[in-house]
Amino acid sequence: MFIRWSAVLTLAVAVCVASPRSLLEGQAKHQGRGDAEGRQSLPDFQVFDDMLKALRDMQDIYFQRWVGTWPQGIDWTRAVMGTYVAAALRTISDQLEQGSPQSEPFASAIKYGDPISGYFTDLIAYYFGQDAFAIRNQAHDDMLWVVLGWLEAIQFIDGHNSLIGMGPVELFQDESWYGNRWVPAFAHRARIFWELAAKGWDTTLCGGGMIWNPRLHPYKNAITNQLFISASISMFLHFPGDPNPSPFDATPDPDTPYRHTRVGWRPHDPIFKISALKAHEWIVSSNMTNSQGLYADGFHISGYPGGNNTKCDDRDEMVYTYNQGVLLSGLRGLFQATGREAYLREGHTLIQNVIRATGYDLKRNKPIDDIRNLLPGQIPPWRGLGRAGVLEDACDISGMCSQDAQTFKGIWMHHFTAFCSPALLDHVPPVSFKLSEDAMNNLRARHARNCVRYVGWLRHNAAAALGTRDMKGRFGMWWTPGLPELRGLASGNMQLTEEALPPANGQDGIIDYRNFGVPQDKVWVGHLEEEHDNPVMNDDDDYDDDETRQRPLRGRQPRTGAAASSAAATAANKNPEGCEVDGSDPNCRGRGRTVETQGGGLAVLRALWEVSKQVS
Repeated sequence: MFIRWSAVLTLAVAVCVASPRSLLEGQAKHQGRGDAEGRQSLPDFQVFDDMLKALRDMQDIYFQRWVGTWPQGIDWTRAVMGTYVAAALRTISDQLEQGSPQSEPFASAIKYGDPISGYFTDLIAYYFGQDAFAIRNQAHDDMLWVVLGWLEAIQFIDGHNSLIGMGPVELFQDESWYGNRWVPAFAHRARIFWELAAKGWDTTLCGGGMIWNPRLHPYKNAITNQLFISASISMFLHFPGDPNPSPFDATPDPDTPYRHTRVGWRPHDPIFKISALKAHEWIVSSNMTNSQGLYADGFHISGYPGGNNTKCDDRDEMVYTYNQGVLLSGLRGLFQATGREAYLREGHTLIQNVIRATGYDLKRNKPIDDIRNLLPGQIPPWRGLGRAGVLEDACDISGMCSQDAQTFKGIWMHHFTAFCSPALLDHVPPVSFKLSEDAMNNLRARHARNCVRYVGWLRHNAAAALGTRDMKGRFGMWWTPGLPELRGLASGNMQLTEEALPPANGQDGIIDYRNFGVPQDKVWVGHLEEEHDNPVMNDDDDYDDDETRQRPLRGRQPRTGAAASSAAATAANKNPEGCEVDGSDPNCRGRGRTVETQGGGLAVLRALWEVSKQVS
């Protein structure tokens, strides 16, 4: 149901102040308003207000405008934060569009909509603050985060420019919105990094697929291939072209199928669509999903390099949340480019597998485990990708998440939002769809009904995430303790058992290299004297200030068993800013609250707001 929200949005956007109320306080009233499929009678505007506050806090606390970056981030997580900012601006702009172009609230929103202009200038600053030269020498997945970020910014500019064009002529005359001036620069950077990353496509091993890191032994993982699908189809749909030929060495090698012989790139170049289709075909046939229908991390080639084996047959069974998410935006793009509903069905299947693995029952619209009568310190059981219906990574419960892993849940939420955003329903299909208007409307309706089913689960996760905020509004890493039933959970009294924890690092078939570092062995590295991008696991101020490496863990280091209780009482380590030393806050362990965890909070709130708008 679409309504005119301009008056409400004008107040929220123009003032952009923290409300003393939040979704948490309104949670009780929604318990009786939903049905078994998660429908609510109206979108909750408090969610929008909470989202704005999360964005404001992320930029005011973590972004340094004079250097144009988030100093506590690392290159790839900064690219993700930039993507979140651009996506949030799209959401704000889209909501302003719901008002009448001639209305006074609409004009006021444009005139006083400082958050849009202010945060967009943050993106401009980040364009110059981004270390593009360093990222050119990093892994292929690092490059592809850059592509997605600047394409997201271009989509925001396109949409907001259309909104500006709806305004009164006397207000804008013949001037287009100033953001248009940055499209060529953003497009050029996206194109450069897509070309560089495309060099990772390899057909000599495993019959195709992207290699993660050219400086390691071949490893074809889920995230790099999903990123290549999403980035390639986004380039096909949203890249406006780039006549700028620099730098000269950006063109892929002649032996790759992605060599571009023309001077300049045009919009909707079929090479992008072909790349996405080939990559999707490969990952679907790669046997990369486990018994829960979740993507394992990736494949090595057993016996490499000594034998004749060229098959991906040595699978790392480690499961991360973001490996289940990035593909979703790629599937949405493939649907938009081809009109094949199979891509939407594939996406919904993956989403439902994820929700099931958090311990949430979509049919009953509640967690499968009763968490109302837990004993002090008792934690609900692990269900594969979460517990008590809340999305988790395996490292969350122990507090040992690296800088990489602290970013993962937000990434899942961002790409889920891209898949279920109402904007998909408004997409005008190309002629090649060969679908009647009625058939297309029915397809859109089926997709919307499926997305609406997830609102109850999204609200459950958003409430949990909001429950982890500290007094300054900073979100924690581990969302589950934010549930009202677990609000009293303290790091010192948690009953951690081996059965409750995910599989230990080093177990056969499971290598948690995203948290504990790339193993320095011949399977991964080949040359034992080399080290590659390991997390820094100690609390040493004298770490190497290398933007490609993860920042050191801070705060109380987690313990298990009896050590957990004693550690809480004697914690003398440095703690993240704002954390108490009494062990009462599980999110003060490890790295504590960071720009990455703040981005995750922003992403889950945006997901809830965008999807709940479809409720009728």
